[in-house]
Amino acid sequence: MNPANLPFDTEAMLQGLRVWVEQESPTWDTAAVNAMLDLAAREMAIMGATIERIAGRQGFGGCIRARFPHPRFGEPGVLIAGHLDTVHPVGMLKNLPWRREGNKCFGPGIFDMKGGNYLALEAIRQLARASIASPLPITVLFTPDEEVGTPSTRDIIEAEAARNKYVLVPEPGRPNNGVVTGRYAIARFNLEAIGKPSHAGATLSSGRSAIREMAKQIIAIDGMTGDDCTFSVGIVHGGHWVNCVATTCSGEALSMAKRQADLDRGVERMLALSHSSDGVTFKVTRGVTRPVWEPDAGTLALFETAKGLAKMLDIELTHGSAGGGSDGNFTGAMGIPTLDGLGVRGADAHTLNEHIEIDSLVERGRLMAGLLATLN
Repeated sequence: MNPANLPFDTEAMLQGLRVWVEQESPTWDTAAVNAMLDLAAREMAIMGATIERIAGRQGFGGCIRARFPHPRFGEPGVLIAGHLDTVHPVGMLKNLPWRREGNKCFGPGIFDMKGGNYLALEAIRQLARASIASPLPITVLFTPDEEVGTPSTRDIIEAEAARNKYVLVPEPGRPNNGVVTGRYAIARFNLEAIGKPSHAGATLSSGRSAIREMAKQIIAIDGMTGDDCTFSVGIVHGGHWVNCVATTCSGEALSMAKRQADLDRGVERMLALSHSSDGVTFKVTRGVTRPVWEPDAGTLALFETAKGLAKMLDIELTHGSAGGGSDGNFTGAMGIPTLDGLGVRGADAHTLNEHIEIDSLVERGRLMAGLLATLN
């Protein structure tokens, strides 16, 4: 089967994708994420899939598992794994509205990763319309919490991956027609400073500011970044009144490394920052972690299959390991052949300039369809 012959329609895909993008779904807004999951579930039900809703936990939305009709229904097959949460809060459409400019289309979450998820469903739809049967059964798993490290659904993803032969992840595509065959290890940390209160005007010197301590530690954490491991603080909350010396200050930090051993050393360095002195306590606790995913023979063979299909589309596909973890970290680290970065090309994820390259919708949709029609 030559995927170039499938009649994908760019305008129809944009029309469907717009509905998804305009259903804003930030991770921490459970109702919004569940509404987005409802849209996807409805679409896949119309396509003939058996839909299972899995209730959320830890304050997050739920999951959707969709299994498409197949003579070998229930046997190990192909898992398409994607997340429907975004980093953009509800209301961001005012600042980042859906709009087209030449070959670019903008919107919250369009690049990371609603565009990729949508083209994956379009690939399944196109194969069905062309009466092309996939050799293996297809399962789609959409989750609600990837943008915060997948704390509530990692076990579901790993369990579903273990029941399948391959995992395809339509996260954003890489530059130079790239896909992802490995991901760096990532660890998150919770930071807490506790000081001593006092009146900031009358008795300033008797207080011990938690904010001041946090500021000192932020500089120290940023200064630990090197070639082997990066460190950054992305969230800080502190104080309640400007005329009070702050008693508490909290934050969150992120560390990333290409090798697991480097991340493990980075974790030790972060945890060693915990201390108490001069009336102030600073505490670092470990949050969720994504393991390093290094490509093995199975993943590289999967890439070679994709590369051959891409040639039919006149595309020279490239691959490599990447930062910015995904749920492919988990499945790849399990040793299950995983191909990530199969989504749309674009740029500026997580910003007010987030956009996709429109022509990549059809291009990557055909590549996905080719994989689904080929893998056995």
